[in-house]
Amino acid sequence: MASKGAGMSFSRKSYRLTSDAEKSRVTGIVQEKLLDDYLYRIFSSPDHGPPAASSRKPLNFHNLPERVEQLLQVDSEDEESQGQVEGRLGPSTVVLDHTGGFEGLLLVDDDLLGVIGHSNFGTIRSTTCVYKGKWVYEVLISSQGLMQIGWCTINCRFNQEEGVGDTHNSYAYDGNRVRKWNVTTTNYGKAWAAGDIVSCLIDLDDGTLSFCLNGVSLGTAFENLSRGLGMAYFPAISLSFKESVAFNFGSRPLRYPVAGFRPLQDPPFADLVRAQRLLGCFQAVLSVELDPVQEGRLVEKESSEWQLRGQPTVLLTLAHIFHHFSPLLRKVYLVEAVLVSFLLGITEKGTAEQAQSVVHQILDLLWLFMEDYEVQDCLKQLMMSLLRLYRFSPIVPDLGLQIHYLRLTISILRHEKSRKFLLSHVLFDMLRSVVFFYIKSPLRVEEAGLQELIPTTWWPRCCSREVGRLEGGRDSKEIKEETPEERQRRRAYERGCQRLKKRIEVVEGLQVQILKLLLDNKDDNGGEASRYIFLTKFRKFLQENVSGRGNMSMLCPPEYMVCFLHRLVSALRFYWDEYRASNPHASFSDDAYIPPQIFYNGKVDYFDLQRLGGLLSHLRKTLKDDLASKANIVIDPLELQAATMDDLDEDEEPAPTAAQRPMQALAMGGALPLPRPGWLSSPTLGRANRFLSTAAVSLMTPRRPLSTMEKVKVRSLNVEQRSREDIEGSHWNEGLLLGRPPEEPEQPLTENSLLEVLDGTVMMYNLSVHQQLGKMVGVSDDVSEYAMALRDTEDKLRRCPKRRKDILAELTKSQKVFSEKLDHLSRRLAWVHATVYSQEKMLDIYWLLRVCLRTIEHGDRTGSLFAFMPEFYLSVAINSYSALKNYFGPVHSMEELPGYEETLTRLAATLAKHFADPRIVGTDIRDSLMQALASYVCYPHSLRAVERIPEEQRIAMVRNLLAPYEQRPWAQTNWILVRLWRGCGFGYRYTRLPHLLKTKPEDANLPSLQKPCPSTLLQQHMADLLRQGPDVAPSFLNSVLNQLNWAFSEFIGMIQEIQQAAERLERNFVDSRQLKVCATCFDLSVSLLRVLEMTITLVPEIFLDWSRPTSEMLLRRLAQAPALTAAEPGAEPGDS
Repeated sequence: MASKGAGMSFSRKSYRLTSDAEKSRVTGIVQEKLLDDYLYRIFSSPDHGPPAASSRKPLNFHNLPERVEQLLQVDSEDEESQGQVEGRLGPSTVVLDHTGGFEGLLLVDDDLLGVIGHSNFGTIRSTTCVYKGKWVYEVLISSQGLMQIGWCTINCRFNQEEGVGDTHNSYAYDGNRVRKWNVTTTNYGKAWAAGDIVSCLIDLDDGTLSFCLNGVSLGTAFENLSRGLGMAYFPAISLSFKESVAFNFGSRPLRYPVAGFRPLQDPPFADLVRAQRLLGCFQAVLSVELDPVQEGRLVEKESSEWQLRGQPTVLLTLAHIFHHFSPLLRKVYLVEAVLVSFLLGITEKGTAEQAQSVVHQILDLLWLFMEDYEVQDCLKQLMMSLLRLYRFSPIVPDLGLQIHYLRLTISILRHEKSRKFLLSHVLFDMLRSVVFFYIKSPLRVEEAGLQELIPTTWWPRCCSREVGRLEGGRDSKEIKEETPEERQRRRAYERGCQRLKKRIEVVEGLQVQILKLLLDNKDDNGGEASRYIFLTKFRKFLQENVSGRGNMSMLCPPEYMVCFLHRLVSALRFYWDEYRASNPHASFSDDAYIPPQIFYNGKVDYFDLQRLGGLLSHLRKTLKDDLASKANIVIDPLELQAATMDDLDEDEEPAPTAAQRPMQALAMGGALPLPRPGWLSSPTLGRANRFLSTAAVSLMTPRRPLSTMEKVKVRSLNVEQRSREDIEGSHWNEGLLLGRPPEEPEQPLTENSLLEVLDGTVMMYNLSVHQQLGKMVGVSDDVSEYAMALRDTEDKLRRCPKRRKDILAELTKSQKVFSEKLDHLSRRLAWVHATVYSQEKMLDIYWLLRVCLRTIEHGDRTGSLFAFMPEFYLSVAINSYSALKNYFGPVHSMEELPGYEETLTRLAATLAKHFADPRIVGTDIRDSLMQALASYVCYPHSLRAVERIPEEQRIAMVRNLLAPYEQRPWAQTNWILVRLWRGCGFGYRYTRLPHLLKTKPEDANLPSLQKPCPSTLLQQHMADLLRQGPDVAPSFLNSVLNQLNWAFSEFIGMIQEIQQAAERLERNFVDSRQLKVCATCFDLSVSLLRVLEMTITLVPEIFLDWSRPTSEMLLRRLAQAPALTAAEPGAEPGDS
């Protein structure tokens, strides 16, 4: 309908004007008899049906209000149900007691039903207690951490160490530790997971207390509860930091009602009866049609086939229904109990297209017959109910529940007016809509039906990381060939995994459909298109999660962010390629990148994220001439002055803002920039540092909140105020692409709005996606550990003498435990591989890697303006490669990716060029680039990629490696040179010494434990550079010898201190930290000696060619090195 009341002579408040006496006699609508039959059919009594025509009073629009009032009359018992009930004390509306003095310990939602831990162990209880009868309430578990849920009395006293269940007369269930608590603790119940619902039941007639998990009883937990005078029990919870739950005392329908038990808050019985009767009338309108062909006849039909034809009779009838129905549809309980159930029923009938058509027409009717504030409240409650239903539904084998809720969500979002309202005010503002894109992982595989879906389990015979090590070394004989039985099990397991993957792909497809609706930019009739509303909300969503300054309940958990990123990439690439199909000059999504002008023209806000060249205010001052000459952007001097004043004001930053900085860093998944010892930067920490696996995970600790002038560059443009023209541009305005440098093509890549979505997607990966990908590998590691334990147990069983029946019994028991655990873990691993590490997910991460590489390459061509690029683009390039190499294998190999060799070479060129780039000033990002390059040269395939980059870039890289060590971090540089030489020097072995422990399987891929793979090509570049300039060799060798003297002296000094401490008579302990530093200094000395060895072997003439002016000096210094190393051990402490 075009507008409310359009083409009609009534409104919701004054529709009686159309039902005066004249129109009741000559209706002008339908025949009087037909109208009577129609209205009696619609407004029939739910108990007796429509009365016989001969015995009933004629019904028309004049007397219809009386009929409706009579129909909506309810029993007096239902009207009085909200009063005081025996056995319960307190307000009839039950919420959490926000006056209990928990300030600072807990964060409570505005509705006083959700709570988040904000201290070590905070406790809160409800406002209502019970002392008689049978009662129940539900707790929706949002995180699966440490919590104790149950009941307590008013006399219980709690603190940050003792919570519910730790005192007398308080009782709790802890699904994290699978225990029950009442002063003492015993095993009870099952482990809970995020998305579960715990029902807490108390029977004060029998004095028992029990719990249910997702509707399944866990049994009686406590008996003989204290009852009598002064004994009343409150619902209560204690939870640790960042854990979150939501309570349902009865304000919404219980998900798992228990017969005989009553919710603490009574349902609105009277309103519920009225709403159900009105819904019945509404359903009758949908299922009865006035025959348009043969007048005077009513036609019964399926509600899924109903069409709104605009008949005045039908519209007037609906107006009478919604006059009473509209106020009821604003209430939370009634929306979930009546409207949601009705709409879900529609989606089950007919085809998907029919269901969407009916839902679309129902939403048209809501907007037509309800006031705007009423329909907005109704839609808000409707979406919140759907989100709760989706989030807290159990996983079933066919994922039917999740599919059902997502289909209804899609049907609602297909309605343009509803979609825009929800995008503007609900999806990102009032609820965490990212939940709709999440597929939770089942903790209990038997309840998820994975045993039926994957009946046969399988796991590798040895650790996946160990396989790669064994296949290349002498230990390859340890790998046994796969037996026919194992091959059959593996194939059956893989078939089960494929069945699971296909069902998950159905859910993922629906989630992508939701995002496609939100990214629609063609629905700009009567307002801004959905995509531009989404962009505004998406940017604010990123800002809240980057800074951590938003409401903690609105911050997005990493597991949700992973799913959101993959769905967003799918929707983004769909629209990108769709635009390319109609615009031949645009690029395909395979060639996507972010144009460099977006980083400096001020059209996109990057909050307080660090740029490669430092703070934005500094860059705008120092590079204002380059901006003017290369991008035609002139910076207002007044803005620069204002920004400078803001910088000065930072010293007077209020205490709360400073106190927020640790939380901001944690929210970004980062560590605080704490002081660290120098040995942490040692190359020898390859044993403890996983380089690319853990390096540079959190590179963007926020430096400070940006000032207003820094956020609105070039022109004062707030994110909230941007229009389609501001983003896409027009014939005189380039929009986001303002300030195009001459190196960039004139034709746009795609729509500017999609560029901003892509930029936000890259930022999302850096926020928490990479960390979460690393965490989920833990399931695969668990499988490997248990497989190894099972293999060892089976070996012991074969070796155990048959006469030792006691040992055989214990080993058999252990074998059974390990096998059962592996069955469970292998099914969970199948779920993780399908949802997180599938081939499609790998291609998404690979696409982001290529996007970042192209963005860096285009930004590099702009010269000094490259400094404006945010640091996270380099971080994502490094981390996404790490994820592809370490997290997705061995299930999916990087070698199978399209253009793999080319991408590897481009990443090598990026690392080689920028690890010593003077335009990059951030210490963290420079260190990450150095570590990434150090890891890159440890593996043969990536080292060959370094050798494939253009010769000019290779020589420049080696020149930077040979720069003097003073005044810069040199340990990683030296480590790179050692790796380039390792395998060519004296005494190098390709295998480990036999008396050393074998490499742990989980460490098999560490860079420092890789076999030698020297690069003669890079060695030759090094030799050529040392021969060329008269100053290159002396400055490099002097710095190496100086550092060698320092490192070996430190090592000897520490060894002597340790020896003296060990010789003392009193008992003492050597600090492990000191031992680590000592070992690091020794390894540094050895690596520096290896670099000297490489230099002497490659270019002996710099020491022996007397025509060189520095040869004699270098030879003398070289001769002193062995003398110093030999003399140091005999020197006394303190000698110089």
